[in-house]
Order: sequence, then C-alpha cells, then structure tokens
Amino acid sequence: MTNVTEAAVERGKARHQIEVADGTLTYRTVAIDDLTPTGAQVAAAAGFRPKQNVVVLQVLPSGELEDVRPGETIDLRHASGRFVIVESDRDYFLMLDGQRYPWPCRIITGAVLRKLGGVPEDHAIYEEKANEPDSLVNSIDLVDLDGRGVESFVSRKPVWTLNIQGVEINSATPTILVSDALTRAGFDATQSWHIFLRVKGQAKREVQITDHIDLRTPGIEKIRLTPKEVNNGEALPAPRRDFALLDADDDYLDRLGLRWETVEDAGRRWLLIRRYPVPAGYTAERTTLALEIPPTYPGAQIDMFYTDPPLALASGRAIECTHIAATIGGVPFNGWSRHRGLGSPWNPAADNVSTHLALVESALAKEVGE
Repeated sequence: MTNVTEAAVERGKARHQIEVADGTLTYRTVAIDDLTPTGAQVAAAAGFRPKQNVVVLQVLPSGELEDVRPGETIDLRHASGRFVIVESDRDYFLMLDGQRYPWPCRIITGAVLRKLGGVPEDHAIYEEKANEPDSLVNSIDLVDLDGRGVESFVSRKPVWTLNIQGVEINSATPTILVSDALTRAGFDATQSWHIFLRVKGQAKREVQITDHIDLRTPGIEKIRLTPKEVNNGEALPAPRRDFALLDADDDYLDRLGLRWETVEDAGRRWLLIRRYPVPAGYTAERTTLALEIPPTYPGAQIDMFYTDPPLALASGRAIECTHIAATIGGVPFNGWSRHRGLGSPWNPAADNVSTHLALVESALAKEVGE
C-alpha cells in the first residue's frame, strides 16, 4: 500500500462518523461501519427502516444537495459525510440565488431556506413572483413547494420603501426618522408641516417630525404633508379630517399647498378649501371654497360649489344663480348653481375633486371674461 493510498484510507476512517439532518436541517452524529455504503445503508444507519419511504440527499462541499438512490454507492473516503434524510415519497425542487436544490419535503420554512443556501443574516429572502412584487419570506413562514413549476427564491440586503408626498425613498434600515424621510424626499424638514401617515385599513394619523416610523408595519403606504398656516406667530390647529377622501383627492389637494378640511355638519359632508384663490375681477382675492361630498362619492357626483364670503364682481354686475344658501359650522355660504352638461356626465371611474375643481375654475373665470 503506498503512502497516498494509506492517507486516503485514513481520511476514510475519519468518516466512520457521519452527520445526518432532518427536515429542519438540524444535524446529529451517526456511526456507520462501511466507508462505501449505499443510500439504503446510510438511511439504515440513521435509524430508518427498509419499509419507510426515505429520501437521502448528500450535502456536497459546494453546499449543493445530491439525491442518492437506495442502491447507489457513496465513497466516504473521498466524499462529504453530511446528509439530509427525510421520510418522503418524492423530491421537490427549488431555486435559491440561481442554484437548484432538491428538497424532500413539500413545505419548507424561511429558516431552513436560509440554512440550505447559507444566506447571511443581514440578507432577506424573497420568493420571486411573475406578475406581482417579490414576497418576503420570514424565518417562520411556510412555503409550499408543490405549485406549478419550480419555486424560485433570491436573497439580498433588504430595502424598505416609503412614499413621501408622491416621492418614493428607499431605506436600508427598517425604521426611519420622519425628519430624515422628508429631507431624503427633497422636502424642507424645518418648515411647519402637518404630517399624516397612512396605513391600509386604518385612519390617517398625524405624526411628528421627531417620530420614528417602522417601515415593517403591515399595510404601510405613504406620508402626506399639509403646510401649516401661521397667524401672528401662532400655528393653527391641525385641519379637521371628519371623513376620508380618495387618495387621488388627498394628493391633488396637498399639491395645491392650501389648508383643506373635511367637515361633517348637520348630516352633510363638506370639503372646505381655505383661502382659495379667485381670478382678478372679483372684490376679493381669496375665499373659503366648499364642496358637498355625497356619502356614496365617487359613485354619486359632486355638484355646485359654495363660497364664504360671497363673491361679487368688481364691476358691480350681478352674478346669476349664486344665491343658494348653506350653513357650515354656523357660517353662511353662498352656493353657485353650476352643473355638468349632458355632454360631460359624471364618471365615477375618472371624476373626483380635481375634475370638479376644474368646473369651479371655469365658472369663476367665465364671469370675468377669462
């Protein structure tokens, strides 16, 4: 026997102890007498009976898994002595970071995926989706490998996304300071803002510039900003939000940069836009504009509009059909009877506050010849 052969034998003898893992990839040490066993012998050494349907997977030095058939011989003198052995009637397959793995169980957890692929702790695992965003797989999540095709997973350092007034920012950390979020989105964090956080299924809530937001919160959607108006050095109270508008309405109204509120009063629902600018030719430069929002909006249309104070033309000419009275919070408003024509009926799928404000602007401009 040459020195090389003797060295090989010595390496083989060291493999009389093999490591065997179950479906959780928890390893235990198992003794085996044969250095060239079959897959069935390896399963028997691990305590499985011949009548059991057993899948034997050998863990290669590269980390890949190789299926070992019952009658197939393994040379433990020159090969890895680590195995995954599970009672199962078939192999399932998955892709992780571009590498294909057989797996003996229909269900696999995120924790086992991490062990299987040697994914670093600072990386997250995502299940790749064809027509929707990739799905985060947490350690305790269960993934069914019995779907059509081969389930595919990818690991990467996690990135959390937050929408700030229509601007998306990415964060490498799961929490972010509100002031940092505003600055990264290009907004002046030193300006006075009313800051509202929207989470799906919850009412909007106001947050402060010094608050931290947990971006892992299920359903987290966006941050909306409303400038605070200041009079005599004192900030006004937060605007009322007695009922919710459409997201598209929120976005549009916030872009106007005006203070707006939703108010329920005497069984009617009103959108109030403070200091709404009116064209030149009126005796006032701004007014509080009120739109009545039906309970079934946007299925039901917004109609007409109301102002406080009443708008009058600088020329002294009377404005027709502007004397419909309404009272909101004890304040009298003047209603303008302006309606959509037969050629442009209300479309619930396309019309909203912004399209009705286009009607308002057109009506105001028409009276001064614009």
